Amino acid sequence: MGSIDWAGEWLSSLIWIAVTSVATVVVVAIVGLLLARFTTWGRQVRRLVGPWLHPRGDEGWRPLLFVLALLVLVVVAVRLNVLLSYNSNGLYTALQDLDAGAFWSAVGVFAILATIYVAEVLVAYYVGQAFVIRLREWLNERLLGDWLGGRAYHRARFAPQQVDNPDQRIQEDITAFAGTSHDLSVGPSGAVNAVLSVVSFTYVLWLLSGPLSVVGVEIPRAMTFLAFLYVIVVTVIAFRIGRPLIRLNFLNEGLSATYRYGLVRVRDNAENIAFLRGEPLEKRTLDARFAAVIANYWRIVRRNLRFQGFNLVATQISVVFPIVIQAPRFFAQTITLGDVQQTASAFSQVHDGLSFFRNAYDQFAAYRAVLDRLTGLLDADSAARRLPEVDVSDREDGVTVRDLTVRRPDGEALVSDLDLDLGPGDSLLVTGRSGFGKTTLLRSLADLWPFAEGDVARPTGPRAVFLSQQPYVPLGTLRTALAYPRGPEEVDDERAAAVLRSVALGQLVDRLDEDRVWWRELSPGEQQRLGFGRLLLARPDVVFLDEATASLDEGLEHELYTLLRRELPELILVSVGHRSSLEAFHDTRLDLQGEGSWELGPLPTASPSPT
Repeated sequence: MGSIDWAGEWLSSLIWIAVTSVATVVVVAIVGLLLARFTTWGRQVRRLVGPWLHPRGDEGWRPLLFVLALLVLVVVAVRLNVLLSYNSNGLYTALQDLDAGAFWSAVGVFAILATIYVAEVLVAYYVGQAFVIRLREWLNERLLGDWLGGRAYHRARFAPQQVDNPDQRIQEDITAFAGTSHDLSVGPSGAVNAVLSVVSFTYVLWLLSGPLSVVGVEIPRAMTFLAFLYVIVVTVIAFRIGRPLIRLNFLNEGLSATYRYGLVRVRDNAENIAFLRGEPLEKRTLDARFAAVIANYWRIVRRNLRFQGFNLVATQISVVFPIVIQAPRFFAQTITLGDVQQTASAFSQVHDGLSFFRNAYDQFAAYRAVLDRLTGLLDADSAARRLPEVDVSDREDGVTVRDLTVRRPDGEALVSDLDLDLGPGDSLLVTGRSGFGKTTLLRSLADLWPFAEGDVARPTGPRAVFLSQQPYVPLGTLRTALAYPRGPEEVDDERAAAVLRSVALGQLVDRLDEDRVWWRELSPGEQQRLGFGRLLLARPDVVFLDEATASLDEGLEHELYTLLRRELPELILVSVGHRSSLEAFHDTRLDLQGEGSWELGPLPTASPSPT
């Protein structure tokens, strides 16, 4: 095989890199469009990253420039590998010929090529990681926004088909998708590199190949044909062995997430479990979930044992295969030792390139599972937003309800054709037996219950506050919890201290900026008082209280309701509760009587007194 003119090779290589880069970009674009049109997983990838790659998207041309840079770096890497194979040929041929001058010249060329190679690898690593990080940031922003948008995170619980562990999908699956997308496509060992290596080194192998006689038939350039035949056969077999890994990896993600959720539930409900001495049952439940994880993992291990075992055997055979084929020609002195070594190198590159899809099959199987989980989350979010909803319109100075019907998920009516009018300063107490729909009615007024229909006009946005029996306490400082959902910076020290003292939490004034797990540190009663503190800061036009004083004694309940009336005299107050002591703070009662019936009437006014 002829040697390279290293003096002029730099210009030839630059031209080759430029032409090949253009061709690669065109081919990648065409293949990408075909995959996105005709394959399920291609459509899933387009759905996830299509808006990011679109030049008119939020990122503009930046993502496409990332891809272009990575493709050019792959082309440069392949060209360097080809040049290094020629350089290796020269080294071994010089050794065989005992030509010291040629040997040291080849060493000098190697030093230059190796320096460029190291620089290319480092640049490719940096650009690749920048691509992964930016894609991960964008996907997190998109999926998190989609999950929170239209309250899909809440409404999804009512959808016919629900997804498990959206938190894991947003955190872990996005990370896996971004990294694997890079590795399988434009990474140093990705599909683009594999295809370019096959094309480039097939030409080298073609030049090095000689004829081979098989059953009396002479096959010209036999090494090239044998390389392709060998890899195609083992790839087909490997695909048949590895196909079940897609389903098994998908199951592994789901089962692991289910087990992890069980552990989180125990942690979050530790006190209740400890009170009830529920450890044996909790352990039995967790053991069952963990056993399912292990059983599926063993199935993955057994399948991988067959799959990886076959791959290892095929790879080991490929090491000696080209040398055995070329050995007769070497012993006949028709080729040099350098030619044999370059043949082995070229065959290895062709073999590895053609074997890319076989070797990456288990990785691709996990990738398919990630795609299913991420697009499944998007589907669930869309389904949640398509659920029916009450028509809530904005009104400045009152609450009007017309023809509101609230049902259970099975269609049974809880409240039928409710009409209601409340003006500034009015108060309504919602009563009824447990299970008659009191809390569900409040959810419907908040447009959180999809199994309801009717018209509601009320203050919206921050002018309406819904306070549940267990107020939400976010992560962060006590000031953050007090100001929620506003930012902590909107509440100054003086106002925060005054509010805490007014709701009997004065002992916490000096701890406003402590970052603690406050929902664990505060008792249920303290959390309910904190909720009333939020009301005083927010100063809404209407408030809906769902047994918001159930954990307080009647004395504290009296103080907090009196405080609300004194501080916010025009506040429209709607309360759900069972205590008769609440009647004194409301002028109207809505009594839910079951099967959709209800009764609305005035309450006798009385001066409340603590007991």
